[in-house]
Amino acid sequence: MRSTNDANGNAGNAPDPGVDYSRRWYVIIAVGMGVFLATIDASIVNVALPSLVRSFNTKFALVQWVALSYMLTMATLILSMGRLGDISGKKRVYMTGMVVFTVGSALCGLSQTIYWLILFRVLQAIGASMMAALGTAIVTEAFPAGERGKALGTIGGIVSIGIITGPVLGGILIDAISWHWIFFVNIPIGIVGMFMVLRFVPSTEAVEGQKFDLAGAVLLLVSVVCFLLALTLGQNLGFRNHLILTLFAAWLASFVLFLYVELAVDHPMVDLRIFQNAVLSLGLFTGFLAFVATAGVVLLMPFYLENVLGHSPHQVGLLLAVVPLSAGLASPIAGSLSDRFGTRSITALGLAVLIIGYLSLTTLSENTSALGYILRFFPVGMGTGIFQSPNNSAIMGAATRRQLGVVSGLLSITRTLGQTSGIAAIGAFWAARVSFYAGTDFKAGPTRTNIEAQVHGLHDALSAVVILIGLGLMLNLWALMLEWIQRNRRTAKEGTGLVDE
Repeated sequence: MRSTNDANGNAGNAPDPGVDYSRRWYVIIAVGMGVFLATIDASIVNVALPSLVRSFNTKFALVQWVALSYMLTMATLILSMGRLGDISGKKRVYMTGMVVFTVGSALCGLSQTIYWLILFRVLQAIGASMMAALGTAIVTEAFPAGERGKALGTIGGIVSIGIITGPVLGGILIDAISWHWIFFVNIPIGIVGMFMVLRFVPSTEAVEGQKFDLAGAVLLLVSVVCFLLALTLGQNLGFRNHLILTLFAAWLASFVLFLYVELAVDHPMVDLRIFQNAVLSLGLFTGFLAFVATAGVVLLMPFYLENVLGHSPHQVGLLLAVVPLSAGLASPIAGSLSDRFGTRSITALGLAVLIIGYLSLTTLSENTSALGYILRFFPVGMGTGIFQSPNNSAIMGAATRRQLGVVSGLLSITRTLGQTSGIAAIGAFWAARVSFYAGTDFKAGPTRTNIEAQVHGLHDALSAVVILIGLGLMLNLWALMLEWIQRNRRTAKEGTGLVDE
């Protein structure tokens, strides 16, 4: 199946007359259950961290690895699992992932020590990486190109529901029963999901003659682990620490070796030629910028809401739900519109709305009301939803059938790296600007210094976010203009009978 571009400048896959699309909505429900599980579990554990400290009578620094081990494992394995799905069959790998995740959830709930819990979280994340890597690819195959945006927009809505549900459900289960049930609750959903995957997801044949690039997979794993550890640990140790500098050096060296291996082997983990496709490369880059911005802002908002506005943790949780809620509402609609009008124009619209939202956030002050906060953040969520589903559709539409798994993995790893980079970079920039405005009052740290300095630092950080999203918008508008010029030239040639054969 080859990649094509339609009249709207919308990248798409050539229709496959041999594919049965009659069960496509059952497929999206089956895949959606796995996506929901992986999403909810990434956020539900954060609520339980204080309870885990008390339950295991241990330090918070150790308990943090319950969340970090899951994130690191997922990020390092997603691309390899996507490639494995392309080689051995997407349904097989996805189904295995759902089984591993469900078993891992049961073992997490039964854990009697913090060390066993961390170990089983790694097992759980292995299963989650299989589902996260291939969910988008399976949905892309199950839907015709003309409905791909709507399908991926629906998946985006499910992700938003998972983000909202995680903290709320986690708090209820911990208060009513115990932390064990934040893992046990996954078991019935996982079992139903397994049945639906077996029943409705079509099987794909293994590709003959393809080999798994083990050397590339190991180098990629080392590279991603070093990069994420450097960003994560650097927030506490400082980015000039010798350990952090060593991790960055190891990341760079292993990444260069990875590129060398990918260019040298016959069956690479990632065929680097796919980045010659402008639609895919631009989509991944602008998606990365959007995730950097969103993660950085989400990191700062709890400090602003608690330290500056004085809201309680419960109120903070409700206010933080504005972005995923509005994004979940916009995502399916934007996906459907991209099917009709093309992905590029809707993606640019989403980025423009994001800029408006982030610009409005630069007016936040120590006197902003809850309603004022909601009204400012609503366009941020709307812009995120309008941007992401058509952008994901464009990326997946640029892939051939044999590349769907690895491109789906690239989409997932871009999100993870963007979120981690955003938390580290925007957080560090905010702290530096707060230090600048606080002067000698900064000794207690950015979250305990005077409110005026915190707000000024927040404004500077949000201005940097506007610049990031502005860069993404400029690139998309440039690409949109080039497509418009090419389309007009093609129309002119057709009108004069000079169309190339």
